[in-house]
Amino acid sequence: MKKTSKNLTSFADHLDEQYGKPGTTKREQFEQEFEAFKLGVMIQELRKEQGLTQEQLAEKCGTTKTYISRIENNASDIRLSTLMRIIREGFGKHLRLSVEV
Repeated sequence: MKKTSKNLTSFADHLDEQYGKPGTTKREQFEQEFEAFKLGVMIQELRKEQGLTQEQLAEKCGTTKTYISRIENNASDIRLSTLMRIIREGFGKHLRLSVEV
């Protein structure tokens, strides 16, 4: 593990130590869970920027407040079709996806 000034560990080295190198099962699971977490945070931030409560967002896109809460708190997997509906109908935005190869 590389140390930077004042014995600080880089974030990349910390991830390697805690979750293994990229490509290992434990690291891949961490990466997937982190992406789901980021998605929940993004939805929460968009909702707050637009001044919506979870209930208002749920009504706009045809789901429940509980489901919106579960997404925002990384407690529920979300289907792509539902995510697209939340972004389109709930926020009036378009979803763009990319795949890293």
